[in-house]
Amino acid sequence: MFFQQLISGMALGSIYALIALGFVIIYKATEVINFAQGELMVWGAFIALTLTTSMGLPLWLSFVLSLFFMALFGILLEVLAIRPLVGKPIFSIVMATIGLSFVLRHLAGIIWSYDNFRFPSIFPRQPFSLGLTTIASSHLGIICTSFALMGLLYGFFRFTSLGLAMRATQQNQLGASIVGVGVKRIFSLTWALAAMLGAIAGILIAPVQFLNVNLGYLGLKAFPAAVLGGFGSIPGAIVGGLIIGVSENLAGTFLATWVREIFAYIILLVILMIRPQGIFGIQEKKRV
Repeated sequence: MFFQQLISGMALGSIYALIALGFVIIYKATEVINFAQGELMVWGAFIALTLTTSMGLPLWLSFVLSLFFMALFGILLEVLAIRPLVGKPIFSIVMATIGLSFVLRHLAGIIWSYDNFRFPSIFPRQPFSLGLTTIASSHLGIICTSFALMGLLYGFFRFTSLGLAMRATQQNQLGASIVGVGVKRIFSLTWALAAMLGAIAGILIAPVQFLNVNLGYLGLKAFPAAVLGGFGSIPGAIVGGLIIGVSENLAGTFLATWVREIFAYIILLVILMIRPQGIFGIQEKKRV
């Protein structure tokens, strides 16, 4: 049982890590905390479901098209909702993303209803046997797909010119603009990438859980994962997501059921008391 819960916890933690990566990527580039990241996940999954069930497209094609639509949607949100607030207090931008999350959640309810939907799985339904332990193929698929995607993201930021431009913008926006980097374009691409990560997370987790508009609340569990790893650290988002997912799953199995709902925040509070900047975070000091 422990090994089964460990694997399912890693699968859930991989989803948290993908959502947390969306938080971190946007924050590193624009210093904006996007509390609508969970709703972007829901929209990506609903678009893929609509393309599959209503239009009869193959699941793999629906997957690709939903990523394309969500990239455009992320750019649209950045241009219309966030860019006009540039230069305003950070609190105003944070409140704008919170309001955006409510709007997107209820708009999804109006479009697709508030019912539960079954999402077709992209992985085989036949469980995988390892000795005396039986593991769901979907859990292994989520873990492998998430880690492959994280490896692609590492290569993108490390070796591509666009990735280097995004890293330069994250480190110094003024310096990047001086050397010819289009900072506004990078902001839009950052939101597009975060929206695509959210869509992938939604498509991976929807077959395991019922798809509904409230699935976006997973973003509230991914936020502690980002803070736990060190907000602004991409490796920290991955490690934080896995820690939250595994510990939450084990707590729900071996402790009272209600503990699972708050365990992520218990871990967050403990870590913040011990190391406020997170596991991989760097404590910045400024001369006043």
